[in-house]
Amino acid sequence: MKQIIYGADGTPESMQVGEGAKPQPGPGEILIEVHFAGINRPDVLQRSGRYPPPPGASPILGLEVAGTVAALGEGVSEWKVSQRVTALVPGGGYAEYCVAPAAHALPIPDGFDLAQAAALPETWFTVWANLVDLGRLKKGERLLVHGGSSGIGLTAIQLARHLGATSIVTVGSAEKAQFCRDFGADHAIDYKQDDFVQKVKELTNGEGVDVVLDMVGAPYLQKNLGVLRRDGRLVLIAFLEGSKAEFDLMPVMLKRLTVTGSTMRPRTLAEKAAIRDALLKNIWPEIAAGRLRPHIHATFPLAQAGEAHRLMESSRHIGKIVLQVKP
Repeated sequence: MKQIIYGADGTPESMQVGEGAKPQPGPGEILIEVHFAGINRPDVLQRSGRYPPPPGASPILGLEVAGTVAALGEGVSEWKVSQRVTALVPGGGYAEYCVAPAAHALPIPDGFDLAQAAALPETWFTVWANLVDLGRLKKGERLLVHGGSSGIGLTAIQLARHLGATSIVTVGSAEKAQFCRDFGADHAIDYKQDDFVQKVKELTNGEGVDVVLDMVGAPYLQKNLGVLRRDGRLVLIAFLEGSKAEFDLMPVMLKRLTVTGSTMRPRTLAEKAAIRDALLKNIWPEIAAGRLRPHIHATFPLAQAGEAHRLMESSRHIGKIVLQVKP
């Protein structure tokens, strides 16, 4: 099969189409003929040598795919060959065929094409797990999301609206701020023009927010603690600008704050299956009804995966970037 390979230097320029062995599904797995694969920040980190795949996972890049079921592993009964599916995978997405745990796959909603479907799993698994399971976001609360125009950010905006929470996002341009507001954010702050801490205080009459979803890391840590109200929750999902910081713990004690975070890839099969089941019950009907949707910024053919990664690293995009694997 065709797959993306890359050089030891880990540059986007080293990415090219190569040949590899077609994988075979094991017990509890399905083989997916990949039509589209989503691109995510962890792919960029893995390519550059900073995020190795977990034991047993495919070394091929790619954490989410959409396509058709090509074969069933032993014991799989919930899927059928030729059925359209999208799935969260531990690796292997940038290839013509990819193995996925059957319990991590989801049906493609009616009216969705395969490109749209490939943009769903990674962001929805991540946002649900971190905002609902860890962040305990609920109706009537306020949510602050950094990186509001990213795939994660746009998904968080929609989840907040679905739950009945108010969303405030930070972005790096007026264009992105307007897009987020049009997409459903209650407020958007251009952090290059305004101090987000001061702006959040203005927007909340000095009260602050209940939950912060942060992917920036160290430089924002103290500021995030400052904008949280009593019993607030800071949820960390990435460290785009560093993971080490010195900070004052006093706000944590005085306001009874919770500081938590997680990554998706190392979670157990059972943990990811539980998230899949929650999405199938709570989110997939909303997607099928057209009330929740992804936004695809750009689609690249498989041979231009390096170009897609350069766009991801530039942060010029809004929403998701996907690869078209099958012409």
